[in-house]
Amino acid sequence: MAIRSFTGRVRLMISLKNVSKYFGKKCAVRDLNLEVEPGEVFAFLGPNGAGKTTTIKMITGLLRPTEGAVSVCGYDVAKQAVLSKSTMSYVPDQPYLYDKLTGREFLKFIADLYRLEGDLAEFKVQQMVDTFELDEFADQLAESYSHGMKQRVVMAAAMLHDPRVLVIDEPMVGLDPRSSRAVMNIFRERSKAGTTIFMSTHTLSVAEDVADRVGIIDKGDLVALGTIDQLRIRSRVEGRLEDVFLAITEGAGV
Repeated sequence: MAIRSFTGRVRLMISLKNVSKYFGKKCAVRDLNLEVEPGEVFAFLGPNGAGKTTTIKMITGLLRPTEGAVSVCGYDVAKQAVLSKSTMSYVPDQPYLYDKLTGREFLKFIADLYRLEGDLAEFKVQQMVDTFELDEFADQLAESYSHGMKQRVVMAAAMLHDPRVLVIDEPMVGLDPRSSRAVMNIFRERSKAGTTIFMSTHTLSVAEDVADRVGIIDKGDLVALGTIDQLRIRSRVEGRLEDVFLAITEGAGV
């Protein structure tokens, strides 16, 4: 699959500076500072309710931080919303399609949103149909799709316009092993071409397989940040990322 390589002057693709988010008196994210570079696959991990999805929604502009600033590709997400969103794609943890559109029609709709026209739009749609093996059901109404089928279409839509930043909440939910392997291969290929991938997942084997760096958030605080080897040293745990994650979040060896 031919992928556009991104070059530019932006050093940081995602930047969060002193970001906090309160819901009433409850602090969901506290004083978060995080930088993600071009071409990096970054895994954002944490227990349920730790602040992962809140952080993702601030990155994508769905929530505004109570304090601090978020930028994507150098654009302030709050002040330059259209520009920042034009550079990224977001895949939520629950895939949403329009029931009365077919998968192919949905992809064409997304192509229109990103102003892909004519032959280019047709080419990109077919490319995603082929990449995610959607041919069998691409022309059926989405209301007939299983969760896994919806997830594949949503992932295809997210990659349709070659985003510079791809933000994904639980990328492998509903995918069978073959589709999961295809998605991981696409992540590697995209990152080599310069796309930044920010993913939150409970599937730690996926993070271990593809992530360049890992951030762990717990109770709203970023409690660990680094490569998997660096986190092994910090936690004094040799072995799988799952063991490292448990040691850090349970306070063992930290």
